[in-house]
Amino acid sequence: MKTWLCLLVALDSIELSAALPAQTSDKPKRNLLFIGQAKGYQHEAISTAMATLYNLGRSSGLWNTVLRTDCTAITKKPLKWEAKNLDAFDAIIFFTDGDLDMDVSQKADLLSYVRDDGKGFIGIHSATITFTKWPAYGEMIGGYFDEHPWGTFNAPVIVEDPAFPGMKQWPSAFTINDEIYQIKDFSRTTTRVLMRLDPSKLDLTNPRVHRRDGDFAVTWARMYGKGRVFYSTLGHVEANWDRPEMQTMIVEAIKWVLKLVDADVTPRAVR
Repeated sequence: MKTWLCLLVALDSIELSAALPAQTSDKPKRNLLFIGQAKGYQHEAISTAMATLYNLGRSSGLWNTVLRTDCTAITKKPLKWEAKNLDAFDAIIFFTDGDLDMDVSQKADLLSYVRDDGKGFIGIHSATITFTKWPAYGEMIGGYFDEHPWGTFNAPVIVEDPAFPGMKQWPSAFTINDEIYQIKDFSRTTTRVLMRLDPSKLDLTNPRVHRRDGDFAVTWARMYGKGRVFYSTLGHVEANWDRPEMQTMIVEAIKWVLKLVDADVTPRAVR
């Protein structure tokens, strides 16, 4: 954890462009648990994302962030030495990959935390290449990684739902240099797509393109029982975490999963 702490100290004095003004409300801050465990691919942007969300929480006054590279806190069981468990948090953020260090009871507690307790879950980029052999996790987050046919490229993105919090600051159509995942086990009957790739500007002859419907979701929101789930494939490229649009998107997504703001996430067909 020393690496994360040194990074946070270095970045704490930086004014993040999307940070909100300090809150004057007497309402207590919410608590977020950010898990950055990598058990497969190694993403350098994890540390940048951690530092960004930590500082956005402080500058906005909306939340406190606990950063972990292990999954010990993902349990409803009491922990030793006053360590915090799920009871202490209002939402979880995964920038993870592979089979994380969670046993059967921890997996059940994670699902119950969102589905039954109505807490929030945010998946960043490689969160969809996490627990790929655990179908219930895929159901919660909304789908799984199925290659990235174009690698890191200037992705042509269409904003489908500018009314969703954190979407209106993006142009209706734009390009962003990032690594966009192709998603399988994904359905618009259960998920509200917020951003997708523009298929008319893609090389669909690439042999790694598996979706024949041309529907490549980039960002989405959905309900999972009583809880709110947000996912975006954006975030592989470290520089994107400095973009005001990206920071605003994440701040508003956190506010939505925390139920500080509402939005229509009724599933719908391609627009």
